[in-house]
Amino acid sequence: MLDRYMSDYEAQKLICEVGRRVYEKNFVAANDGNFSVKVEENAIWATPTGVSKGFMTPGMMVKLDMQGNVLDGTHRPSSEIKMHLRVYNENPEVNAVVHAHPPVATSHAIAGIPLDRPILPEAVIMLGTVPVAAYATPGSEGVADSIAPYCREHNAVLLANHGALTWGDDLMQAYHRMESLEHYALVMMYTSNIIQRYNELDCSQISDLVKARESMGIKAGGVPPCKEGPKQNPDLEKMIEEVVEKTLREYMKR
Repeated sequence: MLDRYMSDYEAQKLICEVGRRVYEKNFVAANDGNFSVKVEENAIWATPTGVSKGFMTPGMMVKLDMQGNVLDGTHRPSSEIKMHLRVYNENPEVNAVVHAHPPVATSHAIAGIPLDRPILPEAVIMLGTVPVAAYATPGSEGVADSIAPYCREHNAVLLANHGALTWGDDLMQAYHRMESLEHYALVMMYTSNIIQRYNELDCSQISDLVKARESMGIKAGGVPPCKEGPKQNPDLEKMIEEVVEKTLREYMKR
């Protein structure tokens, strides 16, 4: 069986790579954002405070225990590490957390609009529904309290008037969920406000996607609200079939 955790140095390097991607995609500005990855049952590596996520080096990372005590590193962790620790403590299956401010998803967070419309199969499978957590001052324990109800049943949450938080089995999955979140939010913006038209998947279609999600080992995500598709009427279908057959027979006699 493979080890669940990566080594300290592997974790430090991967955090830097994710930081570079997040910065280049404009998901953060200046020194915004913070990420963490679990490397032991009771230890994580996290990004330092006051450093641009696009220009980090492995030696800048900070190692902490699950109570937030610094175990290693010369930098200080972000004050927002509280929400990371809450995710890990609420959901022991999580091994990585990513916090960023992707512009369109953050706009939904500011407007208080959850991302829960069933319009993209990929979003239903890989991300699920994304609720909006109540506002709390960034860096406060209130943020950790606001996200606690969503840590087990969801894969991401919007932070009201703040940004977005994603988590996963590993750091790349958590990061990819942040990418998916912003893509989903962008499509929602186009279809709702620019094109002003969209077709939602019905309950049967969503059920198939949820089954596919479960078969991939993704346990969380929630189920978006849906409407039943056109109801099938067996009597009407049989009548139509008989009419079609009769019409064909009559046509063949000509």
